[in-house]
Amino acid sequence: MPDVRRFHAAGAALVVAFRDAGLPEVLHWGADIGEVSDAALAALDSVSVRQIPASALDEVWPLTILPTERDGWQGRPGLSGAIAGAPLLPDWTLERIDADERGFSIVAVAEGLRLESALRFDADGVLRVDHRVVNSGSAAVTIAGLDAVLPVAERASELLDFTGRWMRERSPQRRPIVMGSQVRESRRGRTGHDAPTLAVAGTPGFSDRTGEVWAVHLAWSGDAVYRTDRLPEGRNVLGAGELLRPDEIVLASGEAFAAPTAWFVWSEAGLDGLSSRLHRSLRARPAHPSSARPVVLNTWEAVYFDHTLAPLVALADAAASVGVERFVLDDGWFLGRRRDDAGLGDWLVDPAVWPEGLHPIVDHVRELGMGFGLWVEPEMVNLDSELAREHPEWLLRATGRETRSWRNQHVLDVARPEVASYLLERLSAILDEYPIEYLKWDHNRDLLEAAHAGRAGVDAQTRAVYALLHDLRRRHPAVEIESCSSGGGRVDLGILAHTDRVWASDTNDPIERSRIQRWTELLLPPELIGSHVGPGTAHTTRRATDLRFRMATTLFASAGIETDITRFTDEERAELAAWILEYKRLRELMHTGELVHDATDDEGQLLTGAVAQDKRHALFRLTRETTGEWSVPPALRLPGLDPALTYRVSVVSALTTKAYLDPKTVPWLADGGAVLPGSLLSGIGLRTPLLAPASALVLEVVAV
Repeated sequence: MPDVRRFHAAGAALVVAFRDAGLPEVLHWGADIGEVSDAALAALDSVSVRQIPASALDEVWPLTILPTERDGWQGRPGLSGAIAGAPLLPDWTLERIDADERGFSIVAVAEGLRLESALRFDADGVLRVDHRVVNSGSAAVTIAGLDAVLPVAERASELLDFTGRWMRERSPQRRPIVMGSQVRESRRGRTGHDAPTLAVAGTPGFSDRTGEVWAVHLAWSGDAVYRTDRLPEGRNVLGAGELLRPDEIVLASGEAFAAPTAWFVWSEAGLDGLSSRLHRSLRARPAHPSSARPVVLNTWEAVYFDHTLAPLVALADAAASVGVERFVLDDGWFLGRRRDDAGLGDWLVDPAVWPEGLHPIVDHVRELGMGFGLWVEPEMVNLDSELAREHPEWLLRATGRETRSWRNQHVLDVARPEVASYLLERLSAILDEYPIEYLKWDHNRDLLEAAHAGRAGVDAQTRAVYALLHDLRRRHPAVEIESCSSGGGRVDLGILAHTDRVWASDTNDPIERSRIQRWTELLLPPELIGSHVGPGTAHTTRRATDLRFRMATTLFASAGIETDITRFTDEERAELAAWILEYKRLRELMHTGELVHDATDDEGQLLTGAVAQDKRHALFRLTRETTGEWSVPPALRLPGLDPALTYRVSVVSALTTKAYLDPKTVPWLADGGAVLPGSLLSGIGLRTPLLAPASALVLEVVAV
């Protein structure tokens, strides 16, 4: 008889059969089944056995936690490769099982191999899956794939994931899950602007707040595979793993390969249910930012490469006057960096621009009461640099080969110990000399023809960058780091294990940014997502937008400014200061509350909200991107409120487009607000003004 066990947390469960031979088999992943007897679990195993169809194997075969052809599995294998040139098809024997109510870990052995696997829920019902393979024999073992896979219910017949490009990251795409093994591959050497981010399988028509959904995210910043397998034999599988190039991972005797952690999440409350679990899980991390996320001013779109002290001092003065808390000096401060085709790699303050070093601007910023931050791009190098001229062998490329440039830059082979050591020492020297509290760490290109030590090098590069970040933070634990990658090209939980926020996109156009942020929020809580108020005309799209709309778009995030505010009028600066005051007042709510979304009954609108854990305080932002079909908009429902509480709803005027503050447009505005039960606000809603495209309405909801 198999040993069938239930593992569970926060309403989610995993039912697993441990058999006399082979790896464990997951019988169920999804809603918790509650306390049941051992006899009932054994009965579940017996009724879960698939019948043997015609033209099939002559015996029932298991779908194990690492399925291969040896098990009878005919989809994409969980483990693939070779041992001494022969296909890797191990006969596993369980050697050890360690388990508690939240999950289990196992050790299994086969000829020449040792497998260490763990499947474990955290307190919020997020299931982490880890696999590690050790070469325990004498022959070389090549690992071609090591995926985390779990079965999902056959009723999960639709798939949502994401694509995109620079300035249009995390664009959703949705389609039926069809029969066969379907794979999304990323071969960019970084997560990528077109990364799937999450693969979400769900029941037909699942939405923001309805439907049953199962999702996977790979915590990895290199090449990746997201896969579904829907086979006629009644198996529906969701999974993810690192994409490995031929012979990239070859294990000598005693060597091991650990796959990146896959995060699996189930919810019966639609996409917001997934986000709720993920956000609570991320916020529970010991290293999660615990202090209030400061208002940042970044200098890039204000001065670009023009680093002259007087204008930067004036910019810092203006920033302090409106309430900015952190001033970040962007690209252009280091040796030879007057343009984007020179200087990368030479991490020394340029004396031609800064004859006294950075001390004058750093000291001035700190005297104004702001923290100081600095832009770096350590993984890249320009050929026009002292570093590239002295060490051309440090480039990440095949020996004797030239590689194509990207944004005038090439990649350093960080997996070479001497390269990692150089970068660590140069960055540490800067952090030792100046009181820097924040690094904007950029990564502006894909990795192509990446070769390290004669093999494909993306895996080694990614792990080396993680190690570099770890070592730098160990030396300078108080320094926060942002992951920027030409915008949102490296947004994943692998890089966020070593950084404190991500830059979601290089576009500060609020129309484009609102959708990018909405789908970034599916994975990340707002305090981990950098978003800045840009100029009146976006430099990426040339679209002109209202200042209050730009501020409202930036609200649900780790907020900041990225424009030359010394050119603002007195009225514009006053509006900016009022927005910053409201952000500071509301950021604890937004950065600890539950994020909610809901489709409105008027096309072209987007609703985002944050509801406090006790449901006594909430904030909602309604933005309009395009015109809709209604001249009188349908009532707006406010999700996530407690139906038993009564609330006062009021407009946050400092964040609402001025044209819609006239109380004549909607009667309840004339009274300065409305008081209604949560049941009516969530179930029926209230009328709102007809918003024009590129405008926003921000509502605060407080229990009375």
